[in-house]
Amino acid sequence: MPIRIADDLPARGILERENIFVMGEDRALRQDIRPLRIALLNLMPTKIVTETQYLRLLSNSPLQIDVTLLHTRTHTSAHVAGEHLTQFYSTFADVRAERFDGLIITGAPVEMMEFEEVDYWEELAEILLWSRRNVFSTMFVCWGAQAALYYFYGIKKHVLPEKMFGVFAHRILHKANNRFLRGFDDLFHVPHSRHTGIRFEEVAACPELEILACSEDAGVCLITGRDGRQLFITGHPEYDPLTLKTEYDRDVARGLPIAPPKNYFPADDPTRPPLVTWRSHAHLLMTNWLNYYVYQDTPFDLSDLAPF
Repeated sequence: MPIRIADDLPARGILERENIFVMGEDRALRQDIRPLRIALLNLMPTKIVTETQYLRLLSNSPLQIDVTLLHTRTHTSAHVAGEHLTQFYSTFADVRAERFDGLIITGAPVEMMEFEEVDYWEELAEILLWSRRNVFSTMFVCWGAQAALYYFYGIKKHVLPEKMFGVFAHRILHKANNRFLRGFDDLFHVPHSRHTGIRFEEVAACPELEILACSEDAGVCLITGRDGRQLFITGHPEYDPLTLKTEYDRDVARGLPIAPPKNYFPADDPTRPPLVTWRSHAHLLMTNWLNYYVYQDTPFDLSDLAPF
């Protein structure tokens, strides 16, 4: 898929080495089509790693996509050079008057804080409200999903007895006629890395939401608004093969009490190379979102986009 990103974005070289089709700006400008406009609000401190993970998934489609990278103005990231943000990122103030076919809001390492205590919560709340008027479909991931469920539907997150850490099997609950799950197997895997969760019964009690998939171990995984314009993912389908290993090694080096991620290393042995069991469904989920809930339904002229 011809994903269009800046020629000198660090992710470009990584993706090209993986044989992923990345379109240069000059070639994209010569194509006589309207590309999809997708904004990525990157709340993770490791901006370059995270942007590369999502760009990799966005690339697996025949559609041309223009990606706008966003960061919060009210929080200063200490893990990325300011020059990178200045060169490749915009803030909400820069795009407030614009409209997008799709928006992705990532997770963030702030889950143990109350939502209102997060220094960029007011800015995020403004973006969430804006998304209902200016974005056709939004994907919320991990803490981003928890924040959106709380903001829109009053569903709270709860601290877990221990960290949900590993790769877990999930079962489809509502497959018939749901375009998000076209081509999905009845059982699929998703990585999780979080200290908080949402409760099945609290989501099920909300008539505006539908639970698509859940896990006996990791709980609710995929939730959608009844009209499909919001998708909530409690795990991390975008994770690279070594992301969980990196997190585990980091915590071990810090002397933190952390068990190896479950169902990730063969026999849960961290001395052995991990097995990747989630990537195909991660690509399928992103492709289904782009095709069925963005490309097929979004208006050609985004000025005709109706709020919801």
